[in-house]
Amino acid sequence: MQKLSLALIGAALASGSCTSIAADSLPVLNLDTAQLTVSGLSSGGYMATQYHIANSDKVVGAAMLASGPYYCATNDIGVALERCVNKVDTPIDVNALNAQAKKWADSGAIAPLEGLKNSNVWLFHGTADARVNSKVSDALFTQYQQWVPETQLTYVNDQPFAHVFPTLDQGGSCTESASPYVGKCEYDAAGELLNALLGELTPPDESLSGTVVTLDQQAIAGDDASTMGDEAYAYIPADCAAGEACRVHVSFHGCNQYADAVNLAYVEQTGLNRWADDNQIVVLYPQTKKSLLMPMNPQGCWDWWGYTGDQYATKNGPQLKAVDALISHLAKR
Repeated sequence: MQKLSLALIGAALASGSCTSIAADSLPVLNLDTAQLTVSGLSSGGYMATQYHIANSDKVVGAAMLASGPYYCATNDIGVALERCVNKVDTPIDVNALNAQAKKWADSGAIAPLEGLKNSNVWLFHGTADARVNSKVSDALFTQYQQWVPETQLTYVNDQPFAHVFPTLDQGGSCTESASPYVGKCEYDAAGELLNALLGELTPPDESLSGTVVTLDQQAIAGDDASTMGDEAYAYIPADCAAGEACRVHVSFHGCNQYADAVNLAYVEQTGLNRWADDNQIVVLYPQTKKSLLMPMNPQGCWDWWGYTGDQYATKNGPQLKAVDALISHLAKR
């Protein structure tokens, strides 16, 4: 990178700015991409699970809020609506879902399931969540119990929160499932999940040293990003921009929570950046988009039922591949 670019980004970081910096001004980063962590809310939780299961050889921790088990929809939107969201008309057969995962692992479509025993997993479901049935999140917990040691698995299901990402003091109401689906709950979900996934972290201070940068998803990931938004975002702490070794956390927004719908509310209000800033973590925020044409995705959800094709939950899923491309792009700069 040219010295001028480094000077420009250094000035922006020194000011503590959270204004987006153009992709061509990104700093050279020293990222550990073999020890990834992921998180997500709702459809983003489903996506986080898919990315974790498909890539358990490089994902060491996953946190899911208000979502259900891997391959719950079995490539069928009807099944998804029947048992994987706000109602469970037919029981979720976790053993059958796990059997499918094993077939894919045996074929190499996803990483070996044995790798999951090295992961930390944190799950959350609010007792006032009317968008996702508690039985759905319970099934996710049951599924992970078969793969992850008990001491590495946390399930928080006793907090009176609606369908939101709970924060200390950011967002809207904690008791209503309303845009931007980030709630002032006096509960630091970002801190809870990152500490559960990565061990005891340094508590954040009151200021942010880093900045939010934009990434051209279409240019970086090509056709694999055709169902995604034009831009992704990443929070880069000053230490990481200066070349210190940093980890990577990928966080997936929920339905109706993509940037075109809520601006940067999910990117800037969840609290993930606060913790990342003082713990040398770059946070990547990939983005979807809504579509009223085929493939239909009117709420801008991540693909957890098959609108991108029947490989959506495997390493060959276009959106999973697009996220890989974004991570590689950050790491190569």
